[in-house]
Amino acid sequence: MLQGHQSWVFPSRPAILSTAVIGGPFEAHGPLADDFDLLHGDLRLGQKSWEQSEKMLLDETCAKAIEKAGLTKDDMTFFLSGDLMNQIISSSFAARTLAVPYLGLFGACSTSMEGLALAALLVDKQCAKYALAATVSHNAAAEKQYRYPTEYGAQKPPTAQWTVTAGGAAIVTASDNQQDPLVVTSATIGRVVDMGLKDPFNMGAAMAPAAFDTIVSHFRDLEIPYDYYDLILTGDLAQIGHDILIDLFDQHRIEIPADRYSDAGLMIYGKHPDTWAGASGAGCSAAVAYGHIVRRLRSGDLQRVLIVATGALLSPTSYQQQESIPCIAHAVSIERTGGTKR
Repeated sequence: MLQGHQSWVFPSRPAILSTAVIGGPFEAHGPLADDFDLLHGDLRLGQKSWEQSEKMLLDETCAKAIEKAGLTKDDMTFFLSGDLMNQIISSSFAARTLAVPYLGLFGACSTSMEGLALAALLVDKQCAKYALAATVSHNAAAEKQYRYPTEYGAQKPPTAQWTVTAGGAAIVTASDNQQDPLVVTSATIGRVVDMGLKDPFNMGAAMAPAAFDTIVSHFRDLEIPYDYYDLILTGDLAQIGHDILIDLFDQHRIEIPADRYSDAGLMIYGKHPDTWAGASGAGCSAAVAYGHIVRRLRSGDLQRVLIVATGALLSPTSYQQQESIPCIAHAVSIERTGGTKR
């Protein structure tokens, strides 16, 4: 049901039945490597092109989520997915493989939580029994499309981010009183915020105001205190956007405890110097949320988490025509039912 201006509260508290995260060789060297279900040693995944590699990565991630749920693809009611490629081809071709009723999404790097919010809504309104929400990104495919081909060897500024090679998927279903299930309790759908920035190598600065707008709207709509969540995770603002968001909190006296906020773009690679300001890509927040954060929720280390996935809604064409970068952020709250908070 709608609460406030732009938030949904899910009375039935749809459960996250399973999640899966699969990454590439660079992700295997990051501090969250143990939270992946599978890590490939070959960036191409045995495919002929980067785009085919990305599609294969999404295929494998969805298959793993279905396997972990003890289901088959025929059990899926709907498949919700999006990616960064032109016309979301990775998701559409994966849908061809799955042969499941398909809803294609584009929220750039915010797609993970856009998909999870819609999946929870479908289940909550009894329009789906099992909803599979997924997204993917591939470093070389994204570089080729949005920036420069890898072999070009272009110099990048310190504000640039490294696109994550990863797929993330979650299966949402009705809560059935499982022992300590993870449930989706609410979601806040973001508004497009455009501060006039035009630099595609400074996505963090462009997306931070959108993250701020959605976070403030979430707390306002739900009328909950700023310390309600054990963790608020944005993704993927990386270092530049993370610092700007902290400044916005301070300027507007939004008293979110410093130890309860982090960003997926800073977590997945740690302080690796080759990632410049940090990580980005549709697979970034999906990998951290569906891997690392879900593990901590299931263990009881966390009880309540707000995942705020951010996206820059530009295209190569809009950049070439000197348009500014419109941005968006979608927030989903995930809670662990039962148990004792640690």
